[in-house]
Amino acid sequence: MALGAYGIEENVVAVHIVYMESQAQSNPTLCKEPKYRGIGRALVAYGIKLSVDAGFNGDVTLDAKTPELAKHYEQNFGALLIPGRKSGAAPRYLICDEAAINIFTSYLEEG
Repeated sequence: MALGAYGIEENVVAVHIVYMESQAQSNPTLCKEPKYRGIGRALVAYGIKLSVDAGFNGDVTLDAKTPELAKHYEQNFGALLIPGRKSGAAPRYLICDEAAINIFTSYLEEG
């Protein structure tokens, strides 16, 4: 259903989501009615958890493989474009602060 790979580097104070993929029928940029909703959001929330555990304040970065994904990350995850990438490199986004809190806390249960 989904696959994610995460990287923690000592010289960067964020967790980088190296790879994130969901089945095509659940990808909101590929179909109008995804079979399963929230798969990417759950993978990002896990990256945020790893970032908190590593002492990085919940900050995560990820690369947008397509313009549609870039728009999706901006609109639905509150991701911010990180400027200064090399020409031809995929745009890199940062999810931090209020956006990271909103994603992470949406998975917490009230007790």
